[in-house]
Order: sequence, then structure tokens, then C-alpha cells
Amino acid sequence: MDPTQHKIYHDGGFHSRTFLNTYFANKPGMAFEEEFLKRFMEELHYFFKFANIKGGTLIDISIGPIIYHLYSACEYFKEIILLRFNEHCIIELQKWLHDRTGAFDWTHTLSFITEKEGSSAQLEEKDLRLKDTVKHVLKGYVDRENIIDPLELPPADCLLVINVLDVISRDKDDFIRNLKKITKLLKPGGQLLLYGVLNATYYTVGEHTFHILNYDENFIRKAVEGEGYVIKHCHVRPRTSESDLTDFKTIIFISACKN
Repeated sequence: MDPTQHKIYHDGGFHSRTFLNTYFANKPGMAFEEEFLKRFMEELHYFFKFANIKGGTLIDISIGPIIYHLYSACEYFKEIILLRFNEHCIIELQKWLHDRTGAFDWTHTLSFITEKEGSSAQLEEKDLRLKDTVKHVLKGYVDRENIIDPLELPPADCLLVINVLDVISRDKDDFIRNLKKITKLLKPGGQLLLYGVLNATYYTVGEHTFHILNYDENFIRKAVEGEGYVIKHCHVRPRTSESDLTDFKTIIFISACKN
């Protein structure tokens, strides 16, 4: 597989609904159901519960139009802002947020997290709580120094960044530049919660193969610390699923405080 032929997430060809149906749908044979859904939701549920991560505003900067990871976050923040670099993802998120016809069905993830929280009879209330907490869905621009230009936002208490730096960054220097840009959205003393995949080169959406930046744990630790963060927690878990949809080897989660 020639990496020079891989498409870039924000440059076109990324179909948000195909992405959701491939990696997050509630149907038999989902290759990464345990890794991308259940274990991921469990990790964030327990982390928010026990790590005292809370505040006024959380900015979520994630790959695709995913929202299932925010069912836990909405219990600890007064408002959530969704920032995406892909226009199709924004359209998909708006469908979900406003209960429009054809919106992706996240009920399976909602059921899972409410059961973890011991409130499985309150699915509708949980869904409404998250939607009430989401105040804005914004378009991000990779090529601008202020990634939400011409808008300005008050610095957030927390940034939740899921795999998006891996797919918008063409090389390691680009990764560091993009990390620096998103760091400007976070207040001093704020928390960065960062997920990435290690030793990966591609992921597949429909008939298209997309770029993932190949890096290791040492690189991402140095990159985060180099932007003035103090790493409080770092966890690496190996891949357990077999699938040729993507070639990542491990998943890394970093919690860091901005000096």
C-alpha cells in the first residue's frame, strides 16, 4: 500500500456516514466494537469520575462526527463545544443535535454508558442532557493560525482530542504545529485529554484509504511536554482486534495539565 496515495481527512473524499457505519454502528461483525466503543467509553467514564476533571467549558476536537464519548463528559462540564475540520462531519453532528431525520443512531452507546453509571432506565434524559450541554458546533481550519478564525473563544477548561491530530498532520512537524494551535484554545492550568494511535499508517472509509501519521510513544510524549504540558497520566493498550481496515498497533491516552 503506497502511503503517498492516501487521502487526507480534511481535504476531501471523507464520507462521515460511511465512517460511522464502518467503525461505530450497532450491527454484527463490527471489528473494533470492544476497542473503539466499549473500552473507550469505560476508560473515559472512570477517568472523569475519579480524576476530578471538570469545569465550565470542554472543547471536543475529534475525528469524524462521533459523540458517544461525551455522554460521560457532559456530567462534569457546564458546556461543550464541538470543533471539527470536516464539513460533512458538521452536517452529521447537526442532524444528531437537532434530532433530524436520518441522524445516526447512538442508542447502543447510550445504553452502554448509562448501564455503567447505574442509570440504564434514563436513556432519554441522558441524551437530552448531552444535547443541552453542547452549545456550539464549529468549523476548524487546519491551514489557519487561529483554527477557528475569524471567531474567538474564551480559553476552555479542558480539551478532549481524539485521533484527529493523527489524521490532519502530514508529518511530525505538522503534528507539533497543530498541537500548538489547539493548545491556544486551553486556559493555563487546563486539562488536555489526548487519544492517539501508535505505529499506524492508514485507515479505510468505504473505497478510500486515508493517511494516519506514523509515530511512537516517545514522540507524542515529547511533543506534549514540548508545548508546556505536564503529563499526569499516560496509558498505552495494545490492539486486540483483527481487521485490515486500519493498521495501528496500540492506542495511547494522555492526560496533561497546561502550565
